[in-house]
Amino acid sequence: MNKKQKTLLIRIIVALAIFVVAEVLSQTGVLASAFGEPGELYAEFAIFFIAFLVAGYDIVAGAFRNLAHGHALDEDFLMTIATFGAFALVLFPDSDPHMAEGAAVMIFFQVGELFQSYAVDKSRKSIADMMDISPEFANIMREGQLEQVDPFELVPDDEFVVLPGERIPLDGEIVDGESQIDTAALTGESVPRMGRPGDEVISGCVNLTGRLVVRATKPFEDSTVSRILELVENASEKKARTENFITRFARIYTPVVVGLAAALAILPPLLFGQSWSDWILRGLTFLVVSCPCALVISVPLSFFGGIGGASRQGILVKGSNYLEALGDATTVVFDKTGTLTDGTFSVTEVFPAEGVDRGQLLATAALAESFSTHPIAQSVKAACESTLDASVVTDVEEISGKGVKAQIAGEEVLVGNGKLMTAFSVPFEERSAAGTVLYVAKGGRFIGAIIIADSLKPQAKQAIADLHAAGVHRTVMLTGDRASVANAVAADLGIDEVHAELLPQNKVEELEAILQQTHAQTNGKGKVAFVGDGINDAPVLTRADIGIAMGAMGSDAAIEAADIVLMKDNPDSIATAKHIAKRTMSIVWQNIVFALGVKFAVLILAAFGIANMWMAVFADVGVAVIAILNAMRAMKAPK
Repeated sequence: MNKKQKTLLIRIIVALAIFVVAEVLSQTGVLASAFGEPGELYAEFAIFFIAFLVAGYDIVAGAFRNLAHGHALDEDFLMTIATFGAFALVLFPDSDPHMAEGAAVMIFFQVGELFQSYAVDKSRKSIADMMDISPEFANIMREGQLEQVDPFELVPDDEFVVLPGERIPLDGEIVDGESQIDTAALTGESVPRMGRPGDEVISGCVNLTGRLVVRATKPFEDSTVSRILELVENASEKKARTENFITRFARIYTPVVVGLAAALAILPPLLFGQSWSDWILRGLTFLVVSCPCALVISVPLSFFGGIGGASRQGILVKGSNYLEALGDATTVVFDKTGTLTDGTFSVTEVFPAEGVDRGQLLATAALAESFSTHPIAQSVKAACESTLDASVVTDVEEISGKGVKAQIAGEEVLVGNGKLMTAFSVPFEERSAAGTVLYVAKGGRFIGAIIIADSLKPQAKQAIADLHAAGVHRTVMLTGDRASVANAVAADLGIDEVHAELLPQNKVEELEAILQQTHAQTNGKGKVAFVGDGINDAPVLTRADIGIAMGAMGSDAAIEAADIVLMKDNPDSIATAKHIAKRTMSIVWQNIVFALGVKFAVLILAAFGIANMWMAVFADVGVAVIAILNAMRAMKAPK
């Protein structure tokens, strides 16, 4: 609790104490004995008014200040007029005194303000936890001594030292040292990663165990931590449709109910000779009930809480409008490589021909590919367990679209697809597999096949199932890979629809068609989310209703193009983000329905003179407190 909140709490406690004393003195007849008639009434007025001022002098001052600036119709104004009116009823001899209600309205209104302030602070703290990733200094070596400097002073290629327990100040590459690195602040992952020379590291992570020397690759203002902090700070600027509706609703609603309250207080006595005190009390009660603070406070707080809860899971949402849209998402479109798969090729199966040893087949293919830097060639070399002597390899020739031809110890070796075997008239046993098939021939004889595949992420299948369970009706995969590979992956994961062998521009065209279909089928209510790795999918991320970049640590393109950035490389984060969005929207609508339902019911009762000032206090402050407490649930994201 901050200083301002503590001061307000003390004021509320003092005001409540004075209120209780006033009630006791009034009910026990002490005031009547001491002051007689009508002195008792004025003494009671004075004590309750002191309690009123202790609790709400700032509200009254704010109302008059806003009135002077032409902004009268806010909740401070409503509370001030209603409570002044309750005290003013003392001027009507035929009415019961309502000083106690006037003081109570202000005291409990301040209780609601305290709850609101605390809830907002708690939500801000969840964002502030993310802000703590910002490093305060960088260590550089000068004249054999470590010196702390501002991270802004470093430029790319400068080297800096990160000691155990310190945050990495800039994005860079490890030059010297090994250490475990805690990425939890950015990704939500509790398991540290191992960092070694040559590995990239990003700002905001914590060095845990060893001393590291890192070479900066970006200036501080372009580093991951700076971009993330800027993203989070600006999140509140992009409001959801629901949030904007509540703001517009309050602007229309408040002057309307003030006019109705005034009409309720004045017209019956003027036109029909009714009791002024009775109808003024009804008007004041109507005014207290009408205050829209429950909606104005709880709806933005719910969104803010949802964004804060998501950030603790390594899910960065650029605004409540994107959280709302994700809650409405009925179609999720995926890129394949790097999103559902690891993006790293490896040998998954080896099929040696009869009389050929498995190791011999791999060694022959690895030698032929020994001078290639292609990912497929690298995966073959990685799978070969024997030591390779590249000096025996000569006359290497890349045959475009087919494979490689080389001389190994005087024998011709072919490694490639079926077209390569056919081109050199080598009979081979054709294989169908979910991956790239390399056929290998030596001396004109087929010696076997090797299957290379981009392995699925272990969480991918569960992620698709979780999305379907969360209300996503259609999952689609867009990929440039071969149709046979794409269909096999989709069947394994449970994806509903596949579009394969696409060029980058084709992906945008396919997404346009999916958007049109989804919007037509749902009358514009259903949204389409696209999930990609954020590096080569920027055009599609931008075009979708919600662009989600996954595994985007250090990816500038992801943070720029996407609406939601998932910092950890885990497909199930998409389902987590969907659950958070749906939960947040559920809480928002619970608050809207509850607040408006109670208010309209008590407004009708107030108009007919059934609701008293205490019911009005509940309909305003009570409803606001309940709505705020409900909104705070949005911060508790699943862990």
